[in-house]
Amino acid sequence: MEGVSVRKIKKICVFCGANSGKDVAFVNAAFHLGEVLGKRKIDLVYGGGKLGLMGCVSTAVAQHERQVLGIIPSAFTVNNLVGETCGKEIKVATMQERLVMMMELSDAFIALLGGFGTLEELFQMISWAQLSIHNKPIGVLNINGFFNGLLSFVDHAVKQEFITPRARKILISATTADELVDKLQAFRFESDPALSKLKWSPSSSQKEKLDLTLRL
Repeated sequence: MEGVSVRKIKKICVFCGANSGKDVAFVNAAFHLGEVLGKRKIDLVYGGGKLGLMGCVSTAVAQHERQVLGIIPSAFTVNNLVGETCGKEIKVATMQERLVMMMELSDAFIALLGGFGTLEELFQMISWAQLSIHNKPIGVLNINGFFNGLLSFVDHAVKQEFITPRARKILISATTADELVDKLQAFRFESDPALSKLKWSPSSSQKEKLDLTLRL
């Protein structure tokens, strides 16, 4: 990355499935991502528990003696539904509170393989970046072409002028963990001049400021 200014990333939030998927390559990719984060001395923020790919990536990070923080809704902890979090755990009341805390405590975001929950988290972070609520890099780790259809759809939405070319740049993709982290570190946020003027506040009751908990 010679000649490229590198963003300092200390904590990455990983969104991924509580299932392992049908291909052993998915599990291997989750473990490898955790190893890459650990070797690069990057701590992990994730959704808590030890199920599926979430358990794989968190275990690998912990094995490399990096900090692991699981942010989990209290409802998931009843009857040990998702298993024990690998590392420190913060319990929250709602899914939205969980996502806001993930945004606040992380320097970047990676979507690994997963289902509706993973996709919701990914697109929520993208839409918040588009609205200049945050300016942190977001990427998908495209193992075995898993995200090919999604990336094609996003490009189709650009062609149909529902997503601007500027906003399209928010979503980064790579096929290996090392390449993706490199891209996240090199990312430079390009805000929309109009949207960047919005004043967002998670606690202010002033009418001219919008609530961060707004569902998009």
